[in-house]
Amino acid sequence: MNITIEDAIKEKVEELFSMSSKNMGHALGFEYELLSRDEMRARMPVNENTIQPFGILHGGASVALAETLASVGAYLNIEDPDKVAVGLEINANHIRSVKMGNEVVGIAKPIHRGAQTQVWEIRIETDSGKLVSISRCTLAIVKRRAK
Repeated sequence: MNITIEDAIKEKVEELFSMSSKNMGHALGFEYELLSRDEMRARMPVNENTIQPFGILHGGASVALAETLASVGAYLNIEDPDKVAVGLEINANHIRSVKMGNEVVGIAKPIHRGAQTQVWEIRIETDSGKLVSISRCTLAIVKRRAK
């Protein structure tokens, strides 16, 4: 898999992915395609880990992908090494179902990048570009807690 990473943030990306090898993104099968300050993109399979009982993509899995992309994108935009981005609010409108055996792609772009909050829009689409869900995520920029 090829991941495109903006040069200016390579160190930050390495730090982020060294924090934990196992997390929700890993469990749900996220595969990052693009990491940048202006756009985040990742794929997610529609499989036994991401479907609801009727065999279609679970809205919660879509929201998990959306918030992860927004959170990582927001983090990559923070200049202060003592600060991190945490989810404050997310909403989602689910437009189209996706059956098991397919993949979806999440595309997140910033709407507002402030010193204390950021707002990101996230589109989840099929491979053919059909809209599956659309979300808006607000993130708080807070002081990093001591380990």
